[in-house]
Amino acid sequence: MALPIDGSVAKPSLPRGAGQHVLVVVDAPDAAELVCTTLELAGYRIHSATSGAEAVARLRDRRFDLVVLDLTLPDLEGLGRDRPPLAHRPPVLFLTGYDALGKLLPELGLGDQDYVTKPFRIAEVLARAQVLLRAGGPARRERELAYLDLELDGSACQALRAGRALNLTPAEYRLLRYLLVNAHKVLSKEQIGRYVWGDFHGDNAIEQLISRLRRKVDRDGPPLIHTRRGFGYWLGGGTTGRSE
Repeated sequence: MALPIDGSVAKPSLPRGAGQHVLVVVDAPDAAELVCTTLELAGYRIHSATSGAEAVARLRDRRFDLVVLDLTLPDLEGLGRDRPPLAHRPPVLFLTGYDALGKLLPELGLGDQDYVTKPFRIAEVLARAQVLLRAGGPARRERELAYLDLELDGSACQALRAGRALNLTPAEYRLLRYLLVNAHKVLSKEQIGRYVWGDFHGDNAIEQLISRLRRKVDRDGPPLIHTRRGFGYWLGGGTTGRSE
């Protein structure tokens, strides 16, 4: 890596958009201003709403490439019930104070889903938004990822092993998704850190995350998450002899 003239290491640039239309649904004025201004400066076209009902009206009015939705909005529960399904299902990035997936998911009929827990770092919001936008096009519907008896249901944000719910945290869910998409491929700690958190958190944080996920995934079945010492981690059957 080339160094600047003063010898310091340049920080990686933050992810940038390409003019995609983003609907930000946040009612707290300070948080709404922070998210809207940052995303706009990053190259996105921003639209805003301050309630779930207003968000649904806007989603029926026009197509959005991404929705950023605060799960603490008071009118979300049951909002999608008894309503016609949305014609277009954009991906949604939830801002939530909860650590577990599968809770307080509004029935809005949206597409791919991801989470950032509060208090959030704006760099992580940008990174997760870019991943969601890169993962799906306008007509894409979330597909179920699976390997042997391990399943990841993106529409419900839930992971199952032999039919047993794993109850993953957002970071564990993102890590498992990354491992499933890249099954049999060794992923470095740096790759994992940048996918899960938007930046590199250091070896110890990644080792702890892998350990927690491994306890949940491999508790009642043959191990599927393996270590390639000195290289990284991979997901697959344990018949290759590469697990350590």
